[in-house]
Amino acid sequence: MLEVRGLKKSYGNLVAVAGVSLKAGAGETVGLLGPNGAGKTTTVSIIAGLLVPDAGEVLIEGRPLSGDTDPTKRRIGLVPQDLALYDELTALDNLHLFAALYDLTNSQARPAVESALDLVGLSDRVHDRVKTFSGGMKRRLNLAAALLHDPQILLLDEPTVGVDPQSRNAIFDNLETLKKRGKTLLYTTHYMEEAERLCDRVVIIDHGKVIADDTLRGLSRLMPLSNVLTIELESAGDSLSLDQLQALGEVRSAQLHGGTLRIGVRDLATETPRILQWLVDRGHPYRHVVSERADLETVFLTLTGRSLRDS
Repeated sequence: MLEVRGLKKSYGNLVAVAGVSLKAGAGETVGLLGPNGAGKTTTVSIIAGLLVPDAGEVLIEGRPLSGDTDPTKRRIGLVPQDLALYDELTALDNLHLFAALYDLTNSQARPAVESALDLVGLSDRVHDRVKTFSGGMKRRLNLAAALLHDPQILLLDEPTVGVDPQSRNAIFDNLETLKKRGKTLLYTTHYMEEAERLCDRVVIIDHGKVIADDTLRGLSRLMPLSNVLTIELESAGDSLSLDQLQALGEVRSAQLHGGTLRIGVRDLATETPRILQWLVDRGHPYRHVVSERADLETVFLTLTGRSLRDS
């Protein structure tokens, strides 16, 4: 549905986007993950047609976008990072204004506005001025405005910035509903937990370049260790041989501190039973086992050497 090929954008000596390419299909949520300043908003702005790239192209269903008047752009909806609302107008007036900008007739606008308000849960505040809304409610109305012309592709540029957990969950529910309707979602964020919850695939971008593009499972394979088993032994385990344990084909690393053993493995499902049986067979019974999976923060740190939230 959406394909981006080799986007480049510079401002003087500052390279904002350096050859970004990605794809997103119908009914798929693709996360564009990276720290502030990585080039996410510039990439989204180019896709939306707000910026002209120095090089590269954006394709919708295999057809390149060509200029501001290309009718294919109507298939795109944009939820910008900065709220695009008028505080002095009511929610209803805001949406009717955007409907007019999308060139919807009155008969088209009425059901579109009702449907968008219903989706984001603001039907009961339709006649209230936006300045009375909470930050989370404004974010939800911002989403509603992008849906009025029923776009197939929705670009979401950090749509949960500054909202409370309840509003964030409400927005997530809205996006999952849109995905079930077959919409294509490109979701930019620097919050790893959002990407892990929402996205089918994640494109990690840093300094304007794509450094990884895969499913969450695929990204975990980039790690030297995908999982860690923490095993609390019945005794201190002084006689346990870490060399013999690490000689097992499924063990990537092993550390023993007091009576707690930490073992790095790749596949929990197949390797955990073998390791636990190995311990019991050699007289090292255990009383508690906990597994940990490498998250996107760890993946990003491994790939870039810095934290995801570093600027």
